Amino acid sequence: MRNGPALLDLLRGHHRRIAAAVALTLAGSLFGLAQPLLVRNIIEATGAGRPFTATVIMLVSLFAAQALVQAVAGFVLARAGEHIVLGIRLNLVHHLLRLTMPCHDTYRVGDLISRAGTDSFALRRLAADGCADAVTGVIGLGGAVAVLIWLDPVLFLVVAVLVAVGLGTLVPVLRGMRQAALGSQQATGELAGDLDRALSALRTVRANRAEHRETQRIGAQARAAYEHGVRTARLSAAVGPASQLAVDGSFLVVLLVGGVRVSTGASSLADLVAFLLYISYLAVPISSVFQALSAIQESSGALHRINEILALPIETDEPVPVAAPASAVSRSTSSTSATGREPAPVLEFRDVWFGYDTRQPVLRGVSFRLPDRGHIALVGGSGSGKSTIFALAERFYDPDRGEILLDGVDIRKLRRSECRAKLGFVEQHSPVFHGTLRENLTYGAPEATADDLGRIVALTNLEDLVRRLPDGLDSPLGERGIRLSGGQRQRIAVARALLARPALLLLDEPTAHLDPVNEAALRQAIEQVSRDCALLVAAHRFSTVRDANQIVVLDEGRVAAVGDHEDLLVRSPYYRRLASEWRLAPSNSPP
Repeated sequence: MRNGPALLDLLRGHHRRIAAAVALTLAGSLFGLAQPLLVRNIIEATGAGRPFTATVIMLVSLFAAQALVQAVAGFVLARAGEHIVLGIRLNLVHHLLRLTMPCHDTYRVGDLISRAGTDSFALRRLAADGCADAVTGVIGLGGAVAVLIWLDPVLFLVVAVLVAVGLGTLVPVLRGMRQAALGSQQATGELAGDLDRALSALRTVRANRAEHRETQRIGAQARAAYEHGVRTARLSAAVGPASQLAVDGSFLVVLLVGGVRVSTGASSLADLVAFLLYISYLAVPISSVFQALSAIQESSGALHRINEILALPIETDEPVPVAAPASAVSRSTSSTSATGREPAPVLEFRDVWFGYDTRQPVLRGVSFRLPDRGHIALVGGSGSGKSTIFALAERFYDPDRGEILLDGVDIRKLRRSECRAKLGFVEQHSPVFHGTLRENLTYGAPEATADDLGRIVALTNLEDLVRRLPDGLDSPLGERGIRLSGGQRQRIAVARALLARPALLLLDEPTAHLDPVNEAALRQAIEQVSRDCALLVAAHRFSTVRDANQIVVLDEGRVAAVGDHEDLLVRSPYYRRLASEWRLAPSNSPP
């Protein structure tokens, strides 16, 4: 990836701040460039017996002005750098939260966090300091070169040769810095990923006495980052001395050659003093150019990693043009209430094929319909595709073949936000966010009233939890709801989904962590909710499956049977086997 265009993209929107800092820095450089000429005039005036008080005052004024302008320029540049880091982080956060699910399936969470944190901060030096140093260094160097050529072209050639030699020695150094910096950033990302892996399952780590192994794993990444960092520091350390030696060497050679030229009358003492002063001033722009090259190489790894993420596809909220077959259109319109027949199903799968890897389909021609009211159970063995059906309904993925209709409309023709607004989704592990109970419950419905909250709290049997928490609904729940039981987290997730009043509620094992009392309460809540909307419940428990109005049986990605519990026990051998394994069927069920 080329750094030039990528760097310009990062600076877009910040060019005014960078330009202001560069202009102030150039003004300071111009004040500095004028000072040796004033020193030469003072020396010449002293030799000629002319007054030079005004020149001294001007010299002091320029010196003070240079210091003030450079201080202001430093602040403006630092502020611009912070603005750039803020812009990069906001852009990354926006992008990360909208990456397609296949991208999130590929990248580690800790590594993505590292790119938004560590890598974005590393770009501060590249985008602000590196850019400003390059511009001011080149312009300042050009101004100093012009004056040096004007003062003494012969001495300038000596300086140019020495500086060119110094720059030539840095070319391999700068190349090595790029690889070392990229390795350091990648190792830091892996470290963050491994640390997130261990901390997110800390109880499992300790229960398996794996602290030492995890420390070794994370330590290996820390040592790799250290090695790359040391290599980067070693190479970076050569940049400053190389530029300084080039200037110091030039100073000594000019002092020697210039002294000879003054003694032979080829040059004047005033010109030699001015030339030597300009060489000392030349150190600043030369150092700026070298440091800019160093910053670009050091930060190139972070730039590469950030642009790698920004190049990944994100979810859009725009409908996807889909040319539905004529037969599908006729079926859709024939089932709508406009014709006086029963309304379109709230959700319908039509010959849906899908695989996370297209070579290994998870769903194979799945077709079923959900009415706009009622409790539908989705059952099947592990890996049969239940969670995948939920993921497709929520448009986390799109099917490889077939159609998914919501209220009779292909969901790809709907905005994702419009589609998801009609659905409530409760994941199997029931995530709880860091924050208060109120913030968790209203996460999907921030406009919910106190009455709405009270109704849902009662419906999901959370009243006892609210009473026991020290601050009621405003009590913090800890990181990932660690202070709650599994059943409490599950009921909070169900309440959060119900508060948004969805047309279809997707529940993935909603009773998995509930005791019999709370399970009975949730079953009652499900029964009440099913009168107002449709529920699709992935279930293994007898109570949940038995109470369903309809059961869809999945077997290896296909719909094996559809019916109610008693009906399926009679005509579906696969369902009878599932019922026996889960102890769902009565002892006198048909063989």
